Amino acid sequence: MIEVNNVSFKYGGGFAPVFKDFSLSLGENRIYGLLGKNGTGKSTLLYLISGMLRPSQGTITVDGMDAQKRLPEMLQEMFIVPEEFDFPAMTLDHYVKLNRPFYPRFNPEVLKKCLNDFELSDNLKLNSLSMGQKKKVFMSFALAAGTKLLLMDEPTNGLDIPSKTQFRRVVAENMADDRTLIISTHQVHDVEALLDHVIIMEQSRLLIDAEVTEITDKYSFEFRNPQNLGDDVIYAEPSLQGAAVVAERRGGEETAVNLELLFNAAAMGKINLNNTK
Repeated sequence: MIEVNNVSFKYGGGFAPVFKDFSLSLGENRIYGLLGKNGTGKSTLLYLISGMLRPSQGTITVDGMDAQKRLPEMLQEMFIVPEEFDFPAMTLDHYVKLNRPFYPRFNPEVLKKCLNDFELSDNLKLNSLSMGQKKKVFMSFALAAGTKLLLMDEPTNGLDIPSKTQFRRVVAENMADDRTLIISTHQVHDVEALLDHVIIMEQSRLLIDAEVTEITDKYSFEFRNPQNLGDDVIYAEPSLQGAAVVAERRGGEETAVNLELLFNAAAMGKINLNNTK
């Protein structure tokens, strides 16, 4: 679906390149988690995919279309939720009336359901909302748009703890079978239960590019006695429950992925798990 081929990109003003000869393939019908330290290019990658930024070298295609051309056929199947944005001074009804014609599969019932799940009415003045409410409204519209590709940049920033729970439920219940969602985030615990695929970036390198099932097949995430970790442990860090560890899985029950542990282990060079497809 998305092919990033040998892309290089840098911002002006003497900044170092964000990407140099960077390549990545993203498939259909998945929820991707895009992780990395500050400055590794997570947000930049989303904007390159959307065509709002253009690479200095290389190509990016979305369903075979050149992203930087921003063809209507591509844009009607793509929606991006940026980390920060402002709504115009209008009601939600007026906003929907103006914007829904751009999205052929827009579903007003999905919008109504998402707003209800976020405990918001559909009679809102957009410029009077709090930051958290704006995010809920915009994410509701994004899901209702029915696009094949949905990009979210730090979607849980500005949400309180109950709202983060609502976010996970709303996304899980309103993801169509033919949709791909890419979430760029630092708030890993907010999204780890949603993901099918994990990508961890370090500048122009991929530390991890793997399905969640592949990760849980190979590794377990546990708490152990710091005095007796075991020879299967590849990474450990102290916690209030003892030692939080990433260990080679040698049988036993599958454990849920701890993205923070996975990220730290990858950053320390303990794991290099890349998709070879």
